[in-house]
Amino acid sequence: MEDHNRPDPSKQQSIENLARAIYVINRHAKTAPNPKFLYALKKKALLKLVHEGKAIKKGLHFSNNPKFSKQQSDVLVSAGEYYFHMPPTKDDFDKLPHLGSLNQTYRNPKAHMSLSSAKILLQNYVGMQEKNKPSHTYPKKSRTYEKPVFKKLGESYR
Repeated sequence: MEDHNRPDPSKQQSIENLARAIYVINRHAKTAPNPKFLYALKKKALLKLVHEGKAIKKGLHFSNNPKFSKQQSDVLVSAGEYYFHMPPTKDDFDKLPHLGSLNQTYRNPKAHMSLSSAKILLQNYVGMQEKNKPSHTYPKKSRTYEKPVFKKLGESYR
């Protein structure tokens, strides 16, 4: 007999579930039509995990995609068995060691969690709500049909 009152383990705010949710959010944000909210949610969750001592800032990495073709560094954060990058603060440059270039051989473990579950888990964890969801319906442009004007060969269009 199954216990239907038992809480869903994927909704518990353990370090592993939060890290898995951040991984799912980060993976989807890369291809989202409006990724700002997802990246803000990721950053806020990582900062809260670091503040609570559940995640550790390991060091700085050179960014693979620097803005404006300049050299840029990102902070490497370890949460559970996952690693993430986030923008550095001024203190990070003073306190963290620079680890050089990103190791391309390491991959985070696969996460089996839906985007909606990950968003709900992180939103409850950090207390952040999405203000206005982007709608996928585009406003119809009402254009009146105009017949094409054909002039005889050699006549001016003026």
